[in-house]
Amino acid sequence: MSREWESVIGLEVHLQLKTGTKVRCSCSADYDNSDANTHTCPICLGHPGVLPKLNEKVLDYAIKGALALNCEINKESKFDRKNYFYPDTPKNYQITQFDKPYAGRGFLDIKLNGKEKRVGITRVQIEEDAGKSIHGANESYINFNRASMPLIEIISEPDIRSAAQAKAYLQKLRSIIMYAGISDCKMNEGSFRCDVNLSVREKGSEILGTRTEMKNLNSFSFIVKAIESEFKRQ
Repeated sequence: MSREWESVIGLEVHLQLKTGTKVRCSCSADYDNSDANTHTCPICLGHPGVLPKLNEKVLDYAIKGALALNCEINKESKFDRKNYFYPDTPKNYQITQFDKPYAGRGFLDIKLNGKEKRVGITRVQIEEDAGKSIHGANESYINFNRASMPLIEIISEPDIRSAAQAKAYLQKLRSIIMYAGISDCKMNEGSFRCDVNLSVREKGSEILGTRTEMKNLNSFSFIVKAIESEFKRQ
């Protein structure tokens, strides 16, 4: 007897907010059109003794994005440190949100082949971006202009069952965020990127399989190809 399998997919979307300055300092957020390491300061470089302060416009945009995705805004939230020992992360940690994000419990309805489907949104959190590593033939460089760019991360429930559904969800999400005016969502420049979490299970089963994560995908076609390839591999 042949067994039928289905994919179980959850998506983590990272959006750069188009504020004029970074998330916790007054450095310009125009990181791509300037000379390397010119939009930096002791705060975004993580120097000892600095006092970072949340950019009010980041919070305004973050709330606007969450409300556009039918999320509830939590009355209490907090920030946490997530350790990364990467050269392009000057503090060796990322300021993000863990157990108390600012929003969650939302949803996004998609339509595919005449059928409607609701994808739940688990949480939305405010965090900061890393710098940019540039690798040459014989040397590597780091540009910290992008370090501490404001992000929101939108984490879906594992409600998606195919590459086509994932594409439909991401396309609608992108159009909503662009209409809200909080991000330019330029996938080729990294202001809209996606991590795909995928596992496989037998159809009809409620038991989840072993999950893999494919990170920093920045085009709809790459996301579709990655999902289809990983589903076959598993």
